[in-house]
Amino acid sequence: MILEKLSIINYKNIRQASIVLSHKLNCFVGSNGVGKTNLLDAVYYLSFCHSSFTNLDSMVINHDQDFFVLEGDYLSEAETQERIYAGMKRGKHKHFRRNGKEYKKLSSHIGLIPLVFISPSDNNLVTGSGEERRRLLDMVISQFDVSYIEALNRYNKALQQRNALLKSEQEPDMTLMQLLEEEMAHQGEIVYQKRDKLVEEMIPAFQDIYTHISGGREQVSLRYVSHCQRGPLLDVIQRDRFKDRAVGYSLHGVHRDDLEMLIDGFPMRREGSQGQTKTFVLALKLAQFAFLRQTMAGKTPLLLLDDIFDKLDADRVEQIIRLVADDGFGQIFITDTNREHLDKILSHSASDYKLFDVKDGEITERE
Repeated sequence: MILEKLSIINYKNIRQASIVLSHKLNCFVGSNGVGKTNLLDAVYYLSFCHSSFTNLDSMVINHDQDFFVLEGDYLSEAETQERIYAGMKRGKHKHFRRNGKEYKKLSSHIGLIPLVFISPSDNNLVTGSGEERRRLLDMVISQFDVSYIEALNRYNKALQQRNALLKSEQEPDMTLMQLLEEEMAHQGEIVYQKRDKLVEEMIPAFQDIYTHISGGREQVSLRYVSHCQRGPLLDVIQRDRFKDRAVGYSLHGVHRDDLEMLIDGFPMRREGSQGQTKTFVLALKLAQFAFLRQTMAGKTPLLLLDDIFDKLDADRVEQIIRLVADDGFGQIFITDTNREHLDKILSHSASDYKLFDVKDGEITERE
């Protein structure tokens, strides 16, 4: 899918913008805080029906305005036109439309426009909680497997209901408790199997990309850790039912799964430098891109690169530039405060490109 034209009204600090985009490389230059990331987030929103940074849609409306509107005109791999509309008035429900037709379920839209967004906040994948890493796995799988979204939603619903029983001052209905635990176990096993398969299939590409960027200076690995690995999930959930009752929530299940990130056999969050951490998450996201491109036959994800060169040494910057300039990628959106980085990418790329200046929420194409 190619985004040919993007229109924005009142999205964060971007009051109004309408830009025609290159099918290959789109570079956005400007100082920090002027709206470059907000523009990429608007592109993300049109793929995932929410911001990359918040699930509260009211937070993306410009502070002085009562609504926002996003419109994207796309060209599919089959050469058909797709128009995606997203809009919301403050205090109202948002509207999401494809070619003028409102979606009944937003989950039906996920995967139509596959996308990978790499930003400085991705360092939270290493330094943050397991929730960040589970969200990454969920986001990748949900783009090509609708059954995964359904299983995850059913699991979360059963989990919330079980937690409500555990918190209740009255003794819980044990028949209902049993039914909820069985639902958690059934749906949780599905979620586990799909996450485990994803991690296993991404590891080779992830390690190859990291080695390419780092010059082989260190070895990295991933390891998926789940309560499902301790035996049948129903047994694991029920084993500590009384402890769960004491604390008031479910201690076991796939909602506690994690993705261990290792460098030379040690935890990345403890041993990795800033440059190594940034290289790690960049390689992980590019492996995600490679996986989606291979899995979603005929669809190449959009690639959004937000200020990716900060805190990287010159050698790593050079390798990344060579990597993203390769024709193996589809449409790329890249932001930077340093015009020199973008000039290097453009000098390595034979593809067409467009260069835009961003200042105080205004976007202008450079001639």
